[in-house]
Order: sequence, then structure tokens, then C-alpha cells
Amino acid sequence: MNNSPIGVFDSGLGGLTAVRELMSILPNENIIYFGDTGRVPYGTRSEDTIRKYAFQDAKFLLKHNVKMIIAACGTVSSVAVNLKNDLPVPYTGVVSPTCYTAVRTTKNKKIGIIGTSATIKSHSYKKIIESTDPEIQVIEQDCPLFVPLVENGFISKDDQIVRLVIKRYLSPLMEQGVDTVILGCTHYPIIKEAISSVMGENIALIDSGRETAIYAKKILMENNLLNDSNEKGNASFYVSDTPHGFENVAGVFLGKDIKHEVEQINIELY
Repeated sequence: MNNSPIGVFDSGLGGLTAVRELMSILPNENIIYFGDTGRVPYGTRSEDTIRKYAFQDAKFLLKHNVKMIIAACGTVSSVAVNLKNDLPVPYTGVVSPTCYTAVRTTKNKKIGIIGTSATIKSHSYKKIIESTDPEIQVIEQDCPLFVPLVENGFISKDDQIVRLVIKRYLSPLMEQGVDTVILGCTHYPIIKEAISSVMGENIALIDSGRETAIYAKKILMENNLLNDSNEKGNASFYVSDTPHGFENVAGVFLGKDIKHEVEQINIELY
């Protein structure tokens, strides 16, 4: 038994989709979440800046004696690939677990990948998929407006703005005939229903947050780090900007009210 918390970080709110899945799959685990809301978005930053931010985020979590760190951010997972070499605890990003499931899911060997501009530019998902199965055709598409839509509450499948943006970005994937799409940013599951309504129910959407939570459980089991307490775990939330906006939108991500439970910290101290 190890009752130390799992550390999770993201550039903002998106990583909360991974936290939601962790709470479902590992209900007895304690979680420390850091959202770098003061420096969001990471997806438009340089690679050096993304690596710097990711290392600072991880250092903050290590101060809380976490037993594992999850970069619940497609951009960090794609760009700061060597972060795990600098950490004293098990680490995972979202790319590898998600690719593994996508390869097993596709039937026509055509996989679409959507993510931030930095994620798509890195070709991180594409490289892993093609190394796993060279016969798979990968179609990549960056969707820079998805994150601001989600963080400003534009998430309904019936919202015409949401539908128009989705159609604008995902039409090339539909034209190529993909049967599987990786939601390569942890914000995107929030508009999963809207994406499905535009693309059609026959397209499999792979939720990077859920696949990462499943993989995290596997890693904890292999390292004998699971918390075998019968008590429900606790979650603590930290941000680098004012908690107010985060608290309001986080309720949508987690399905519960977390007002007055979020603490602001100075990430530049780490």
C-alpha cells in the first residue's frame, strides 16, 4: 500500500478529464492537480519553453511527495519526451497509451489525430503509430480553436459555432475516410459528443485522458504503488492564476462543484 498522491499537471483545464477518469478507475487514490492557467496555452509556445514549463510543473508536484506524475497534456507529452529521465518517480504522458488503443481499434487502418499545433508539429502520435503498424495511414490535423472554445464554455453539440469549427477542422479527416480519431488534447473529450455528432457515430473517438488513466493503474500495480485503502481518495487543486475562472469551468470537467477548493501558487518558484 502507498497512500501518497498521484501528481497530474496540464497547461490549464484539460487535464481534468484525466483526473475524472482517474477518480473513476482508481477511486481510492489521492490526487494533486496543477493547472498552469497563468501560462496557458502551451500549444503555441516554443519547444524550449514547453520543456521548461513541464519541468517546473513536475517539480511543484514532487514537493507534494507524489508517487507518480502524469502529464495530462498532449503538448507536453509530445514535446517534453525526455521529462521522465529527470524524475525520481514513475511518469507517463498521454501519447503512448492512446496510440496503443487506437492501433487496436482501427479496422480500416486509417487513423486521424487532432491536437494543438505543437502536438501536431511534433508528429508524436504519428511516429508511434507508424512504428507499431507501418500499414496504418495517419492523417493529422491541428485544431487551435478547440481549447479556447472549451475553456469559454462553448461545448454543446447543438451550438452552431461549435459545430462549424469542428466541421472546418475535421472535414479533411472525414474525406480521407478515417474510422478512428485520437483526441490528442485532454480538452477535447469535453466536446466529444459534439465531435461525434459532426463526424458520425461510426467513428471511434479515443479519449487520451481515459487511456492514460488505465495505463497509470497498470504502472502503479507493476510498481506495487496502489493505495489499497477502502476510503475514497481526496483531490487537491492548484493553479498559477486566479482560481475563480478555473473553479467555474472545472465543475463542467469533473461533474462536481470544487469552489473554494483551489489554491493559487507561484510556479516561477519551482
